[in-house]
Amino acid sequence: MCNWPYFLAITKRRRGGKWMGRPIVKLENVSFRYQPNTEYALKNVSFHVYEGEWLAIVGHNGSGKSTIAKLMNGLQFAEEGKVIVGNIEVNEKNVWAVRKKIGMVFQNPDNQFVGTTVQDDVAFGLENHGIPREEMVIRVNEALKSVKMDAFMTQEPHQLSGGQKQRVAIAGVLALQPEIIVLDEATSMLDPRGREEVLHTIRTLKSNKKLTIISITHDLDEAMRADRLIVMKRGELYKEGRPHEIFQLGDQLHDLGLDLPFTIKFANALREKGIQIPKEILHEEELVRYLWTLSSKM
Repeated sequence: MCNWPYFLAITKRRRGGKWMGRPIVKLENVSFRYQPNTEYALKNVSFHVYEGEWLAIVGHNGSGKSTIAKLMNGLQFAEEGKVIVGNIEVNEKNVWAVRKKIGMVFQNPDNQFVGTTVQDDVAFGLENHGIPREEMVIRVNEALKSVKMDAFMTQEPHQLSGGQKQRVAIAGVLALQPEIIVLDEATSMLDPRGREEVLHTIRTLKSNKKLTIISITHDLDEAMRADRLIVMKRGELYKEGRPHEIFQLGDQLHDLGLDLPFTIKFANALREKGIQIPKEILHEEELVRYLWTLSSKM
């Protein structure tokens, strides 16, 4: 049966191949250098992030993708142009108001832990924001349940696996109730199992809590889970589009130091053999299902 409300929402948001809806983050002609008289880390970059989408910003080291994350969260400020988060311009005056709207999950979860137990760590940010204890207890419990880590509340963080640590880091951000979560290479230090745990958690949270997700990554396997991709090259916006549109760039991505996911490579190889694989098929399960259907008709 067709999920009609969902279909209407997706049609509205993707009309004409573009994501539609309310922009929740806007970069307008943004340029930035880390030091005066040096090369620009970002050069005249403009794009919107739309409410409720999962946007992946991809690129090789030095492409400017992590700089974008720092500008969104007020860790750095644009030299030229504007960064706007939820109608608030990111600058020194507004930085704390912006940080109430946007939460960051970084590459190494060990660097984010400050509490002696899991629940203490999730509560730390709430304490800093002066949240009353009664509400703090509720938020900590709800956040840990959301990432399926409530059974580990009294555990010491160093006893957890990499994927579990990153899920606790996500819970710490969720407890602050932001509208946007930015994952800055948040799965790059994890093994395949830990990476899948975190990505599954993010996908579920996005759906259940209507969050906007921005993932900063060089891993196209992670990026293909997103609704839309932006490809950065030497501080400039190179391409943007839906995953299947970006993956059609093929050798151009390889030249940027980005490796196509195995499923995409395999589907391309089948196309070269004359087997027609729809371009929208990106994931292994989808490809297996399509090939099974195809073989049953032969």
